[in-house]
Amino acid sequence: MGNKNKTISFRVNEDAFESLQDIAEERDISLSAVFRDYVDQLVEHDGQVAVVPESELESGPAATGEGDDEGLSFPPTVEVPKSFIREHERLELEADHLREQLDEYKSYVNELQGRLEDEQDEVLLLDDLDEDDESYQLR
Repeated sequence: MGNKNKTISFRVNEDAFESLQDIAEERDISLSAVFRDYVDQLVEHDGQVAVVPESELESGPAATGEGDDEGLSFPPTVEVPKSFIREHERLELEADHLREQLDEYKSYVNELQGRLEDEQDEVLLLDDLDEDDESYQLR
């Protein structure tokens, strides 16, 4: 069995969202990649990951000799295969297309509901049919 990816969804305030977008732009990656990187690091280090500003890195464990991470760069990087990126972009385009279709279907449903509301006033009573000379047939 293959490893299936799961989706996590949560809300952040607007300021935090803009900060995350800035981080993604600085690193020239998508906002999703920022979260994937963080989650990968969190899992890799068994939940022992702390996000700190670069200015505070000098006073961290590596500066005091407690860690052996001297060969690692910050921020940590993860190589992603181009096929994964292409598939992600394809899925984003497909999602946009489906959203457009959904909007079209919603507008069509609204139009049909409007027609239905207009036609509800057109009630044909059977008593009125008897008074007319025209013949009607029920189907």
